[in-house]
Formats: sequence, structure tokens, C-alpha cells
Amino acid sequence: MAILQKHGKNSCPDLASIKENPADNIGQAGSQKKWAESSQNWTRPVARIWTVVLLLGTCLLYCARVAMPICAVSMAERFSWSKRETGMVLGSFFWGYCFTQVLGGYVSDRVGGEKVMLLSAAAWGAMTAFTPILAHFCSQPIVSMTVSRFLMGLLQGVHYPSLASLCSQKVVESERGFLMSTVGSGSYLGTLVIGGVGSLMLDLYGWESVFYVSGLLSVLWSYCMWKYLLKGEGPIITLESLGSAGTQSKLSKRNWLRLFRQPAVCAVIITHLCTASTFFTLLSWLPTYFKDTFPDGKGWVFNVIPWFVAIPSSLFSGCLSDHLISQGTKPHMLHKCTRCFFVFTLFLCGTTTFPTAVAFVSATMGLTTFSHSGVSVNVQDLAPSCAGALFGVMNTCGAFTGVIMVYFSGYLIETTGSWASVFGLITVVNLLGLGTFLCFAEARRVDIDLAKGRYHNIHI
Repeated sequence: MAILQKHGKNSCPDLASIKENPADNIGQAGSQKKWAESSQNWTRPVARIWTVVLLLGTCLLYCARVAMPICAVSMAERFSWSKRETGMVLGSFFWGYCFTQVLGGYVSDRVGGEKVMLLSAAAWGAMTAFTPILAHFCSQPIVSMTVSRFLMGLLQGVHYPSLASLCSQKVVESERGFLMSTVGSGSYLGTLVIGGVGSLMLDLYGWESVFYVSGLLSVLWSYCMWKYLLKGEGPIITLESLGSAGTQSKLSKRNWLRLFRQPAVCAVIITHLCTASTFFTLLSWLPTYFKDTFPDGKGWVFNVIPWFVAIPSSLFSGCLSDHLISQGTKPHMLHKCTRCFFVFTLFLCGTTTFPTAVAFVSATMGLTTFSHSGVSVNVQDLAPSCAGALFGVMNTCGAFTGVIMVYFSGYLIETTGSWASVFGLITVVNLLGLGTFLCFAEARRVDIDLAKGRYHNIHI
């Protein structure tokens, strides 16, 4: 997205082209900025094509991500791993996932989110396909699998920041909610697909087949995206493009400090932190909760129904978000209204039956999806010039606190012997997120100097 900088000499190529055409160089800087932004936006048919492609990419992202948890039991038996070693392999992904969030957003803001997404998808797809080979041919499978999962986390960590950056650069404001919520539903679709099809492949062809298929499909998706959407253009990221604002390092630091002093920015970071940690905790512990509390309950019921509910809920939230924008209401108001999903987790603290527990969990997961069209879009409202990097900061905080909360939940279960302590913790965390968002959330743009009427690129 073209953003006016403080000095006209350093303006971006899009604005330079406006200056070269006197017929278009009419009006104040704000009108030039709006023209430059609209000239880069996708048309509606193109945006729909990209929405489908990104939805499929996010689905494959989760297929590759969840392949290891699906195969963990079989691999532990094959390589004689203990529970602690299995947990170390599974947990190494999230530590890698924390480290590339900000970097992925930063690079995406500079060179384009589609390039970063393409390169990373090709890399983590190939890594997934080679996982069985690494496991069989390495003398220490526990070491090779831990390292490979860490690298998977590093490579997949750039996906959502690059998606946020791409959306802020290419999608008109009135359609961002639909795109983000639709693409976000790919995570639930991918979990469903790998849980169903992956389990079947595991039984019929062995755990290796799950990695081969999900990895090769991801590489194929990358190739099709490069061939047909990017028209074979090489996704080259040069040092020049990454260091184009080297003379503005002092100004950049001041701008970032000013950005993080904004209450609305702090509110969206804290809220995303609460939402992400809740999602990680529920994703990790719900199967164990149902098995411990309802040993006679059908596994396919509690492993499938909540995710089936989440998909249409996510799509509905996107449509509702775009409708609110068309009516003059910002989508962050939608998130304020749906943060009360913690009420359903509070109900789980008491004694309940299997059907009501599934219903409460499904309602919780369904309402959680509204964050895609609330918080994720709010980042693009607050700071479109650095939406990718800012989303990376948010996701880093969310992933890190999510890992801590997952471990702490296990500690609570072991020491108290009660699941009520875990659901109580989730309730408290989301009360914090709700209160912060209600008090400080806004949709006003804060990456510009309104007092001086000047626009800045904010760089790390």
C-alpha cells in the first residue's frame, strides 16, 4: 500500500508516478494517497480468486501442522519415545512459531505478502514431505524430529503476518472482513480434513503417508500459485528492498514507540493474546477433557462437531463484518459483542452431560472465530502501512502465551485433579481481554501524524 512519507523526496514509486502526470496531481496529499491505494486494490473477481486460493493454502497449512500430532502415537511406538520425548517433539513447533512472526510481517510489508507466503509454503511443504525420510535415516530420530518441527514452526510463522499484510495492501476495506474470516476458516477445515482423511491413511498405509501427501499437496499449491496467480514471476526478495528505509532508522524507532503508546494498539495486542492462548489451550486439552470426563463418549463427535460449527460461523462473521462496514460501523464492534464466549467455558466448570458439553464447546469455538473479522481486521484499520509487522507482534505474543498457558493448564489438572480450574483460567483470561477491548479499542488510524497532516512509513 502506498503511504506518503514525511519527505517528498523519499516518496514511493506509486506516488512518484502521480507526480509525473499533472492531470492526476490535483488536490491535497490525502486525495493522492487514496488514489494510490485504490489503484493497487484487487478487483472483486480477482479478490474472490485469491480468497479461494488462500483458503486452500491455510487448509494445507493446518494439514501439515497437525500431521505430527495425528501420527505422534504411532511414531512414539515405532521409535520408543516416552511421553516426555513426545511432548518435546510436539512443543518444539510452537517455539519456532514464535520467532518469525515479526520478521515475516516486516518482510511482507516491504516486498509483498504473496512472495513471503509462496516461499514459506514451498519450504514447509517440502519439510513435511521429507519428515519420514529424516526420521528413518537419522541415527537419533528424536533429535531430527525435534529440529524439523522447530523449523516447521519457523517457516509457518510467517503465514498469518504475510496474510494480514497482503490483505491491507490489496483488499478494499469493505471486503477485508469476508476475506480474513473465510481464509481463517481454512484452519478449521484443515483440522477436519487431516483428522478424518489422515486417520484413515494412518490405518491403511502407515504414518509416513500422512506426511508425504500433505507435504506434496502443499508444494503443488505453491507451484500453482506461482504459475497462475503470480504468472511465473520469481519471488525474489533483495537486500535493497529490505533496506530501502535505512536513512530513516531514527524516525522509524520514534514512530514505532509512538505506535505502541497508542491505547488502541495495546488493546488489540492484549485481546489477540487472550484469544490465541484460549484457542491453543482448547485445541490441546479438549480431547483429553472429553476422554477423562466422558469415557463412553464417541470420539468423532467431540473431535468433529465443534470444528464443523466453526466453519460456517467464521464465514458468517466475515459477511456480518462487511455489512457493518457498509453501514458505517467498524468491525471491531463485532468483536466486542462476541467476546462473551467465555460464558460457555464457565458453564463447563459445573457438572454437565456429554451433549451439553459438546454444545458448550461448539458455541465457544464458533464465537471464537469472530476474532478473524474483528481483531485481525482491526489491525489493518489501525496501521495499514505496517499491518504485517504489527500482526506479527500480536501473533508472537499470542503464540508465546499460548504455549505457557497450555503447560500451566496441564499443571493445574495434575495438581488439582479438576477441569474446572482450567476452564476458570480461560474465563479469567477472556474477562481481561474483554475489559481491555471494551475500554480502549478503536478503529481510528494511528500510523499517521494527524496533527501535522503527514503520512509516515513505519519500519522496524
